[in-house]
Amino acid sequence: MEALAEHFRETFTKVQGEVSRFIVGQNDIIEDVLISICCGGHVLLEGVPGVGKTSLVNSISQALSVDFKRIQFTPDLLPSDVIGTQVLVDKDGRRELEFQAGPIFCNLLLADEINRATPKTQSALLESMQEKTATVANVTHQLPSPFFVMATQNPIENDGTYPLPEAQLDRFFFKLEVGLPSHDDFFEILNRTGGKQVPQVEAVASGEDVIKMGETLREVPLAPEVQSYLVKLVRGTHPEGEDAHADVKQFVRNGASPRAGQAMLAAARAKALLDGRFHVAKEDIDAVALQALRHRMILSFEGEAEGVKTDQLIKSIISSIQY
Repeated sequence: MEALAEHFRETFTKVQGEVSRFIVGQNDIIEDVLISICCGGHVLLEGVPGVGKTSLVNSISQALSVDFKRIQFTPDLLPSDVIGTQVLVDKDGRRELEFQAGPIFCNLLLADEINRATPKTQSALLESMQEKTATVANVTHQLPSPFFVMATQNPIENDGTYPLPEAQLDRFFFKLEVGLPSHDDFFEILNRTGGKQVPQVEAVASGEDVIKMGETLREVPLAPEVQSYLVKLVRGTHPEGEDAHADVKQFVRNGASPRAGQAMLAAARAKALLDGRFHVAKEDIDAVALQALRHRMILSFEGEAEGVKTDQLIKSIISSIQY
């Protein structure tokens, strides 16, 4: 176990350091994205244009040396443009239908501005994100392994957008909010991108390393009391619970699903290994709660009208749980 944990930390640190050569600041975002990848999960990156969301995903694909594809989601994009379609080809003088794979058949897919596509096209990703397969003309095709979706969306523009349904939001491992850089980070961004040479990201790991790191996480033990705390935290997001926080009862319509608990457990195990421990602590659960729960809590009409933030509700739940 010690050897596996050391391999996990070394590989994680190498990839994180290589990505940081190009991406200035955003250290927490880089770590959370890499944790999600190690856990086999998908990430929804939300932020205004120009803060480096696309560059971050591109840099990670280069550092991991995986097959990378990018789809620019637009209102006229069709499901067949994502997963592929049947095309008529000539074979030995005969015409046959042959499956032409779409860009989703890759290791790392960037779904840029995912909320600009219609619900029909957005739903084309549902099967692939959950089962890692794509079905066309009643034939199911297996996607490459590993497979991850990194989606981006702009939170300030609503014209011509289609909000993601709850079912699809729930399939994202983390939702990360990418903010504006600080003064020093902004200064360094101009230095790196405005000079004669732009930093190049080198391949320091592979898809096989990612799969092995995911297997290592499953070996990290979880004490019953920590697992009980995790369950209380997820159940605390539901307003119908007897012990629900007053703010949750007032402002939340639906709470997080068991999938949120699975995501928090996997991510907390990664946090523990990165901290040099072989067991999950309460602090590891708290460290990943916002990322895993913020997009899985559906506010009520009153919560929307009051402008309540789910992050603040999650913090209130954490502070109210007896441990």
